[in-house]
Amino acid sequence: MTGKRLRTVVLVAIAAVLLAIWAFPVLWALLTSFKTERDVLAYPPTVIFTPTLRNYADVLFGSASLLPNLLSSVIVAGVSTFVTLLLAIPAAYALARLELPAKRASGFYVLATQMLPPVGLIIPYYLVLQKVGMLDTYTGLIVIYLTFSLPFAIWLLVSYFEDIPREMEEAALLDRAGRFRALWYVILPQVRGGIAVTTIFVFLNAWNEFLFAVVLGGNRVRPVTVAMFNYISVEQTLWAKLAAGAMLAMAPVILLGLIAQRHIVKGLTVGAVKGGGRRA
Repeated sequence: MTGKRLRTVVLVAIAAVLLAIWAFPVLWALLTSFKTERDVLAYPPTVIFTPTLRNYADVLFGSASLLPNLLSSVIVAGVSTFVTLLLAIPAAYALARLELPAKRASGFYVLATQMLPPVGLIIPYYLVLQKVGMLDTYTGLIVIYLTFSLPFAIWLLVSYFEDIPREMEEAALLDRAGRFRALWYVILPQVRGGIAVTTIFVFLNAWNEFLFAVVLGGNRVRPVTVAMFNYISVEQTLWAKLAAGAMLAMAPVILLGLIAQRHIVKGLTVGAVKGGGRRA
């Protein structure tokens, strides 16, 4: 066996082990969601069992249904992602292309906001929202999500805008296209992969967020990440229903990833490909 083939085999084996480690909790939760509570608590754990859909029926249509909470998560994550991209794209374009007086300071501010620990901000956020009467509202939670998703999206998009050759934009400007038309018709089609990557990350952060949702939300706004704790109490934990709820909470994210898979791969590799071209 040649050295190159041996290295390939070793890398594939390492990748398979890492994939198995990552996939095991998800597969175990999937199996648990089809078990009865008796099968879940059986010792030793049962791998062969009679599957049931009762847990999904209870989670979707039972007394503690997660459907309203899934709707809350869709509203919060969807609106947060849309508004974030609406503001982040022109901001990232300006930082990457325009000569602004405070460009360096703005870039440092965007990066510095990512270093702030969320637990240190939760009390000020709570006091501010309480003062303006926006606790337990969609608007209040979305505004808070924007404070950490917007800097992240700008920081991520700037690198994609900087990879676009300036000659393409300059040619459009010479044809009297204007900044907005050049951005819309020339630049944005070139960074679709980067926008897809940013969309996925921003949506994931908003969908999976728990700390701000549990403190700043309440009865009216209760995302699914918080509502799943209905199945955990001091007396017992309903593991089967909790696993079914987790699978339902993961489904929209997995679906979104599959739909945007091609753009995500292209967006994650475009910087490396262009970087390699410049070095060559």
